[in-house]
Amino acid sequence: MEKIVILTGAGVSAESGLGTFRDEGGLWSQHRIEDVATPEGFARDPGLVQGFYNARRVQAAQALPNDAHRALARLQQNWPGEVVIVTQNVDGLHEAGGASQVLHMHGTLAGALCASCDHRWKAPDEMKVGELCPSCGAPSGRPDVVWFGEMPYFMDQIYDHLAEASIFAAIGTSGQVYPAAAFVHEAIAAGSRTVELNLDPSAVVSSFDETRFGPASETVPAWVDELLGQRGTPAPA
Repeated sequence: MEKIVILTGAGVSAESGLGTFRDEGGLWSQHRIEDVATPEGFARDPGLVQGFYNARRVQAAQALPNDAHRALARLQQNWPGEVVIVTQNVDGLHEAGGASQVLHMHGTLAGALCASCDHRWKAPDEMKVGELCPSCGAPSGRPDVVWFGEMPYFMDQIYDHLAEASIFAAIGTSGQVYPAAAFVHEAIAAGSRTVELNLDPSAVVSSFDETRFGPASETVPAWVDELLGQRGTPAPA
């Protein structure tokens, strides 16, 4: 059976009200990335970083999945082969939309991580400076998100999936953040058919066999309908 591997980025959640790095007026526009999304920034000003992620956690908890999230879940449920979703997003909207196999390569806002012993637990709504680790007791709790300069999660699993993919899709990604930006080349090496679905062309758009541009809530359901229609699964009325 054909395996589909899907990489999603901030663009798939933008229509749910969650901003991207480039949005004007959003949370990211109020801070420098090096201040709130690096280990060095956390060491300099943990209060700033905790406050930033507390605000993002509240925002994500209030967001609802959109038609793109729901369409990918429908693809998982109806495709005869395996559908693996790899996301750069730290929200839980794929799961809220019904998806079941999601690899959060950049972690999740819902998680907390001990910087001392690597223990993970469910983050409280508001993490404090010196958040105590429930395992080792160190005041080292931080958001369980992957910051710039840190290694993304699940990389071995992701490369294994890419090596087996018949179809690779990148949805709502800028193509500027590595290693995710290079996934299309891994998929091409494995013989995958590749498609980019994006609001605007990514930095690696020329690498894809097929491109579709427009809001994710429109392009993704249409693409899923086509795939399932080719397999004899009727599109929703």
